Amino acid sequence: MSAERAPGVRDGPVYVATTNAHKAQEIAAILASTGLDIRPAPDLPEVVEDGETFRANAILKARSAAAALGAPALADDSGLAVEVLDGAPGVHSARYAGENATDDDNNALLVERLTALGVEDPAAAFVCVVVIALPDGTIVAQAEGRVEGVLRWPALGAGGFGYDPYFFHPPSGCRLSELAPEAKNAVSHRGQALRKLAASL
Repeated sequence: MSAERAPGVRDGPVYVATTNAHKAQEIAAILASTGLDIRPAPDLPEVVEDGETFRANAILKARSAAAALGAPALADDSGLAVEVLDGAPGVHSARYAGENATDDDNNALLVERLTALGVEDPAAAFVCVVVIALPDGTIVAQAEGRVEGVLRWPALGAGGFGYDPYFFHPPSGCRLSELAPEAKNAVSHRGQALRKLAASL
């Protein structure tokens, strides 16, 4: 997916449509140099993320937030795709072990299923699609990022969140959770997608 050009989003704040504080911090940090007035969104209506793709879910979240706030909203949908699991957890990454699952719950289930398959260093990729929607529902910008790696356990590293402690990034020679925030943002799926998005603004 190539980044699509976004008119008119520099005229006021762009709200980040997420309840994930870690994700909101990453997005703000990556876009800090763009000059955009990026702000965390206040309370947002609940969105049923029933899209079958990352793009579909990102659009659902961005449109819902933009309509509720009466201002442009930026949303991303991202997750881990494991080749040997036919792309799972995929769009269900945040709730892989259930609707109220924690990161530890999701990681435990992932390791359990991979261990049962007897695989070593299974190929995986983090994928992110980010979009900006206007209050009328128009999608004015979108971009995708992807980072390839393999999964290893047990977990290592104190940084990052989600599946980062299990995701080994060969070019960096370590888990994403072992990278400093700036280094992670330089290579991550979210960093790639947001830089493409910023270039289109």
